[in-house]
This record gives sequence, structure tokens and C-alpha cells, in this order.
Amino acid sequence: MIPKVSKPLVLIPCDNRMYGDVPMQVLYQRYSDCVRDLSGCLPIPLLCTGQEDIEAYLAIADGIMLPGSPSNVDPALFGQAVHDPSLPLDPARDAVTMPLIRRAVAMNLPILAICRGLQEMNVALGGTLRQAIQELPGHFDHRGARGKANVTSAERYADAHSINIEDKGCLAAIVGAQPLIVNSVHGQGIDVLAPQLHAEAFATDGQIEAVSIAHHAGFALGVQWHPEWQADSNDVSRKLFAAFGDACRAWRLTRK
Repeated sequence: MIPKVSKPLVLIPCDNRMYGDVPMQVLYQRYSDCVRDLSGCLPIPLLCTGQEDIEAYLAIADGIMLPGSPSNVDPALFGQAVHDPSLPLDPARDAVTMPLIRRAVAMNLPILAICRGLQEMNVALGGTLRQAIQELPGHFDHRGARGKANVTSAERYADAHSINIEDKGCLAAIVGAQPLIVNSVHGQGIDVLAPQLHAEAFATDGQIEAVSIAHHAGFALGVQWHPEWQADSNDVSRKLFAAFGDACRAWRLTRK
């Protein structure tokens, strides 16, 4: 029996990086900080070598947070060729997160997906992505200052554009339905929405900025922006992470 006094365990997939010729598993600290401090849960880094026993991890999990990353979801997973070979991919992470998402959805496990995580969720459930939003007519550049030289983190994650939140949706229930100003650090985004997903928010150019899983019995929300950036001083971010933590605690209480 799992002690009811213990905190919920939240899996956070890691990135794969090379430091020189040394392979490393990497997790940005701001993600684990938010899970620990704002969600009130215990962050558990999930290695993504492609050899992980996903069922063993899910057996102990009370929630999953899919973090952002400099890497893109491999276009081969949604039937496209790579548009820009200079951009990084992480096929080993894809190999873990695709089946992880599908199993978590089947279990109704709480899910919070951020940036790449939202894109992973859409692809895992049968949707497609736009690889270069900035090249599409009628769309603006969602990359912000990412990739520019001599840019500070504050400039990279600065407020970038407004979003409109769908009334009476899951996101509106947490943060309200008023328009928000969000940061923007992504080049690709949702094109064809997966059948199981519901669009919760849009940028003013029509780009989907938040989704939920329509049939999910609990918390299953993805956002395209980065709520983890300076989350402790952002009311919307605090509400998002708090709601996720509440869902993980509720899930844990159902376990025997």
C-alpha cells in the first residue's frame, strides 16, 4: 500500500544531449522546481534512452509533466520530411513519450504538457504539426528571440503575444476566460488537431495555444507557451501548476 502521507510522484521526461562526446540526460531545473514548489509533488526524472520500462514507471506515477525542449518532434512521426535539418531532433525522447502519452491517456493519469510536450501529445494521439509557422501566410513568428545572438533568458521568455481562451473550457475554469499575454519560444505548432484533443486557446493569428483531452476523466491540459518561466511571480502559472498538483493528489488517493 502506498502511504497516503507521501506526496504524488510526477514523471518528467528528460532530453538527450551530447556534451563533447559524452551522452547526457538533461532536465531543465525550472520544470522540476515548479512541480516541487508550485504543484506540491515530487518530480521524478524519466530517462529517455528508448530502453525504459514505461509500465514500471507508470505503476508508481501520479502524474506526468511533458516539458519543453530545444528539440523538435521528429516529423517522420506525422508523415513529413524534415523541413529544416539544422534544427535538433530527439528520437530517443520521442520513442519514450509517444507510448507514454497513449498509456497515460488510457489510464486517465493527470497530464500537464508544455511547448514540445503539447506537440508530443498532439502527434501521439494522431495529429500533425506545422514545422515553420513563421513561413505560413497570415501567421506571425512564434519563435520570439530564440536563436538570436546575445539574447538573455529574460529577453527570450519575454511576453510576446496575446491569446484568447475558449469560454467554458478546462483552461478557462482554471485561469478564467480573459485574454492573456504569453511568451513564445517555438517554431513548430499544431496543424491538424488530434481527434481526441479539444482546442482551448488560440493566438490572434489562429495558431492553437492550448489543448485538453476531451474524454479524459481528470486533468489533461497542454499549453504552447512556457508557464514555468518565473512561475512563482505569475498568477496564471501558479494556478496552472496548483491545479495540476491537486489532480495528482486526487489520483494518488484513488490508488490502493
